[in-house]
Formats: sequence, C-alpha cells, structure tokens
Amino acid sequence: MIHFAWPWMLLCLPLPWLVGRLLPPAKPQGGALFLPFAATVSSDWVPSLRAQSRWRVWLFALMWLLLVSAATRPQWLGEPQAVPTTGRRLMMAVDTSGSMQTQDMAGGASRLQVVQAVGGDFIRHRTGDQVGLILFGTRPYLQAPLTADLSTVGQFLNEAVIGVAGPQTAIGDAIGLGIKRLEAHRAQAGPKSEMVLILLTDGANDAGLMDPIQAAKMAATAGLKIYTIGVGAAVQQGFFGNGGNMDLDEATLKSIAQITGGAYFRATDVNDLRDVYAQIDKIEPASGQAQWYRPSSEWFAWPLGAALLLSVLVVFMRERT
Repeated sequence: MIHFAWPWMLLCLPLPWLVGRLLPPAKPQGGALFLPFAATVSSDWVPSLRAQSRWRVWLFALMWLLLVSAATRPQWLGEPQAVPTTGRRLMMAVDTSGSMQTQDMAGGASRLQVVQAVGGDFIRHRTGDQVGLILFGTRPYLQAPLTADLSTVGQFLNEAVIGVAGPQTAIGDAIGLGIKRLEAHRAQAGPKSEMVLILLTDGANDAGLMDPIQAAKMAATAGLKIYTIGVGAAVQQGFFGNGGNMDLDEATLKSIAQITGGAYFRATDVNDLRDVYAQIDKIEPASGQAQWYRPSSEWFAWPLGAALLLSVLVVFMRERT
C-alpha cells in the first residue's frame, strides 16, 4: 500500500495562490522601453501568446503539485514481517562418535538419526533465536556459527555423519569450543552477551586435551550455561549380563550441568528426546514474534524527477518564444 510519511506538507499546496493574492504586484523599475516595431506586430499573434501563457501557468501548477507530492515522502509499504523482541543464543554440541551408530532408540534408526530428526524440529521452532552447531568426536569443530538462518543449521545437522570428527568422545574440548565461540560473539555483541550450550552425547570423555569438569568451571566463569543430554537405551539386567548404554558417564554430565547452572536430561528413546527438548523450550523459551515491521521503499524520486523534466520543458518553450 502507498503511505505518505509527511502528509502535512500538503498544506503548502495553496501557497503560490496565497502569495499572488496577498502580495502587491511588482512595480516596474525605471522608464518604459520603447519598441518602434511593436506597432507592426500582427494582431494574430496575440491569441497565440495568450495560449502559451495559459500552458505555462498549467505547467507551473503541475510542477508545484509534483514538488509538494515529493515533499510528502510517498512510500510503498510491503507485507508485515515479524521481528523478535529478544533473541536467545543457543549453541548445540552433538556427539558424532562411533557409538552414535547404535540402533537402540527407535527401531532401525541409529542414535544420530534420532537426534537429527528430533533436534531438527527443535531448531526449526526456535523462531527469533540465533542457533549454532558444534559436532564433536575425537575433536570438536564448528559446523555452523551462531545465525538466525535456522533452516541452514538444521540442514547441517541433518548432513552430519558418524565418525566425521573421529571415533572417540572429547566432551571437554567441545565445551572449550563453546566457550571460544561465546568470547568471539561477545567481541561483536558486547560483554553482556549470554549463550546457552546444549551438549548431547552417548558416552564418556575419552579423548581431547581438556577435562570436562575443568571445562565446566571455565564455562561457568565465562557465563556459559550448559544443558547436558545423555542418549541411548537404558541399562537392563539380563541372563547374559547387562544390556543398553553402559558407557554413558551420567555423573560427569550431571556435574557439568550443575556447575554451569544448567540441567541434565536422560533420553532412552525418541519420545524421551522429544520431551527433553520440550523441557528445554520451557526453560529457555524462544523469543517469539511480538513485534512487527513493514519494509518500505521511497517513491519521492518519481514526482521530483517529473518536476525536473517539466522545468526543462518550460525553459525550452521560453527559448522558442
């Protein structure tokens, strides 16, 4: 739709008429100019001169109308678009070690496939937030920096493969990379910037240079809150021994969450994992879409350009006469 930013400029429309009515006519300066050939001018020229005078009046009136129209700042407003009030910053760290290929959470799907499906839904519902992705195994690496492009982050998660970062599990180094990303973000957004790390794993720390507990203490000092998620089937006692995920170090994951002010969650199947992400959504709700704006484009250049072209036409007509 068309919108006028300064509609009060329309009050200037009658200004030339008011000037002509209120101000006295200009007085001639000096003596009259004698033109001896004026008497020889044909009377047939008079209607032509009057017609040109009327056209000039209409051209000047149209030019003034265009100038006033440009002064009102006409704009074209687009469709309303949602703007988040405050965006949270969530960094997801997903384990891609060899044990994540175990198929014990949803039929024939591996643990990583379950995480990709459920975690992808979680990412898509974080409207207004900035989400990043860390994949870790023997070493961690940044798959996607913090961004509001949630579809791209979800695609990167869906493209992750087992062993892409090595066969082991470096939980401490993954936390260290999360701290590094927080510090890099603070350098741009300011010292009060906060971030949440959601760390998901099915094992214990058996690689890397940094101890997980020590990394958690550093994260707490840096203001990084960590939610830890342990995945894999529950340990079951059977006739031939234990079954399920016995490698999961729940004690360490609980300590990491407690030290940083987060929480620990356990997911033994796909429904549990959905419930875990639903709980995190409640604890750290998305910023939502409370405010709206309409993109606009300025149109004042069109009437202004038309007025300029008409002024060139007036000058051209004056030279011809």
